[in-house]
Amino acid sequence: MNNKVLKILEYYKIINQLLNYATTDMGKKRIKNLKPTADVDLLQEQLDETKDGVDIYRLKDGIPLPELESTAYSLKRLKIGGNLNGKELAAIGKALRSVNEINIFFDKFKAEGINFRRLYQIVKNFSLLPGINQKLNLCLRDDGYVLNDASSTLKSIRNQIVNTETQIREKMNSYTRGNKTKYLSNANVTIRDDRYVIPIKQEHRAKFGGIVHDQSSSGQTLFVEPAEIVELNNRLRQQQVAEKEEVQRILAELSDLIRPYTEELEDNEIRLGVLDFINAKAKYAHQIKATEPIISVENDVYLRQAWHPLLNEKTAVKNDIAIGKDYKAIVITGPNTGGKTITLKTLGLIQLMGQSGLFIPTFEDSRIGLFDEIFADIGDEQSIEQSLSTFSSHMTNIVSILDKITDHSLVLFDELGAGTDPQEGAALAISILDAVGAKGSYVVATTHYPELKAYGFERPQTINASMEFDINTLKPTYHLLLGIPGRSNAFDISKKLGLDDLIVEAARQLTDSDSQDLNEMISDLVAKRHDAEEKEIKFNKLVKEAQELHDDLKKNYLQFTKQKDNMISIAKKEANDIVESTKRESQELIADLRKMKLDGANNINEGDIINKQGQINALHQEDNLKKNKVLRKAKAKQELKPNDDVLVKTYGQRGVLIRKLSQTEWEVQLGILKMKVEQEDLEKVKVDEPKIKQSTTIVKSSSSSHVATTLDLRGERYEDAMNKVDHYIDAAILAGYPSVTIIHGKGTGALRNGIIKYLQSHRSIKRFGFASPNNGGNGATVVEFK
Repeated sequence: MNNKVLKILEYYKIINQLLNYATTDMGKKRIKNLKPTADVDLLQEQLDETKDGVDIYRLKDGIPLPELESTAYSLKRLKIGGNLNGKELAAIGKALRSVNEINIFFDKFKAEGINFRRLYQIVKNFSLLPGINQKLNLCLRDDGYVLNDASSTLKSIRNQIVNTETQIREKMNSYTRGNKTKYLSNANVTIRDDRYVIPIKQEHRAKFGGIVHDQSSSGQTLFVEPAEIVELNNRLRQQQVAEKEEVQRILAELSDLIRPYTEELEDNEIRLGVLDFINAKAKYAHQIKATEPIISVENDVYLRQAWHPLLNEKTAVKNDIAIGKDYKAIVITGPNTGGKTITLKTLGLIQLMGQSGLFIPTFEDSRIGLFDEIFADIGDEQSIEQSLSTFSSHMTNIVSILDKITDHSLVLFDELGAGTDPQEGAALAISILDAVGAKGSYVVATTHYPELKAYGFERPQTINASMEFDINTLKPTYHLLLGIPGRSNAFDISKKLGLDDLIVEAARQLTDSDSQDLNEMISDLVAKRHDAEEKEIKFNKLVKEAQELHDDLKKNYLQFTKQKDNMISIAKKEANDIVESTKRESQELIADLRKMKLDGANNINEGDIINKQGQINALHQEDNLKKNKVLRKAKAKQELKPNDDVLVKTYGQRGVLIRKLSQTEWEVQLGILKMKVEQEDLEKVKVDEPKIKQSTTIVKSSSSSHVATTLDLRGERYEDAMNKVDHYIDAAILAGYPSVTIIHGKGTGALRNGIIKYLQSHRSIKRFGFASPNNGGNGATVVEFK
């Protein structure tokens, strides 16, 4: 896009707002270089990235990125053999830590099964370099300071420095706190030439030995290094030099460690910049309540309830703006201060934002075009230096635009033909619009000239428009009215101000009634087109929901078919077990018959025996599913064995298999309960599969008949009885009983009191009390559940 239109439409203000949301130098650089594109594939990728960023911001408040400085220059120095300082190496370490955190961040999304359009492809090629990351963290602080743990030598030298400084301070304290304090200008130890000194009055210089390093501006104070301190200062200086040399050695070693990985680190920096850029776009979209646009390669633009992005969304007037499908030219007529210019800028700026991969300030399902260029002639560009008038400057700009436009360009003209004689200006405006139409460009023009109203009626693929005016308040509403040319509203305003109704109606009779009818007809057609657009959007949503429902039903049908085949296979197996049992019995019977025949029973026919055995064999059910390798593998995965996690479908509860009781039954541990469950009621669950969300519906056990409504504890030991009560109450609740009776007897009352105390603390119990006199009295307790 040409730089001029970016300035006119205030595109760079959007860029500056985006910069506020970036945290890295690399992300800010990408934002500053952001420009609209007409490459549909590239644009779709950019919008996909923004959509991913918006989803992450909604779920996790964005990608975790700290403030990062660019390391590009440092990596170039490494490539040519240079060594880096501590701050540069720390910046690389900080970037590596960020890469590691981001990798963990996205691994969690993968584990949760959340899909993204583009971001997984970006982060999968990060180079983590864990060894280098660990080494940099061990050796450096974020500000580049080399830590003591960087090497044992450095740690030893720094310990020596601390000891030497301690000795120096002790010596110095003997001067600042002893009898010689009166000879000092003040009792503060200071440093000159990297050596510890004391401030001595000029007249007492002879009382101190040592070296003078400096004096005050008045000459009354000398900064003296006492003789007793000279050796300690020399030692300290040597240790400090050794420390510096060791630090430089460590930094060189770290630089050599990183040097082979400069390309990986450069690639990491690029990806971090992309993620920060995506983060900024997502945060900005959230701030202005923007939505994802749909790209129309046919340039069928439809902006639903669009508002200017630099205005407050809550107070800005929203308009539906459409161009490209039924018309390629819009002529907006009407008086000043009605909102024509801001409507032009809104269309142009939203189109620029959309073609930059940004979300746009419109309602959902809005469409943007794919224009190779956008041109605008908006505002007064009078040039004193070039001696150009307002009209001349506009014409110069328009001439330049007409030379460059194509059939994929969008042109915005504000007050076309203004600044000269009205008749000539209107004629020029019509000619210019014809020239733009001849090249097939898309154009929106505002004008005062009434002659252009007729142009909107007469030219193909052209429509009139105006800004709404409130007759009651005599103020513009800033709503765009497509299909309706601007009116002076003279009749309505005059009537509102008190002009006689007869005069107003007489004036109306003098106007062209055909023109009014045509206006109303066009207005009706535009309204119907708008309704059609909205219905199409609603229809598309319904189709999408229907498709998703169809896919779910198809998936469930396949599962049902598989389950049905499974059940048929189980039924056949059970039938075959019965047949096998029958065959064994029949074979024994046939053997007996043959023995009887051998023993002389002549009335037994061998052919009849063979025929009956064939009929029995024919009862065997062949399991065709066993021949299917895919189904055999699937069945093997679902094969149950002890300690498997399973879902008991009847109860909607997860449990663990304990042991197989028979061919069709298992013992299952459900919480504190052990239950006998039919195998067909069990479904194997993966270890990492999330637990089934508990339903608020009360589920009644299909095996409730196994739980009695009365628990008799008479003769039980106290501990055993209380354990049975605990298990029994859970089983009764699971069975869905409204109430049960616990018989504990009268005895000493210890068991009765223990049961009462237990029932008082149980959350699922509504009330309890002793049974009626004829049902046991205080020897039994009736419990009601919630």
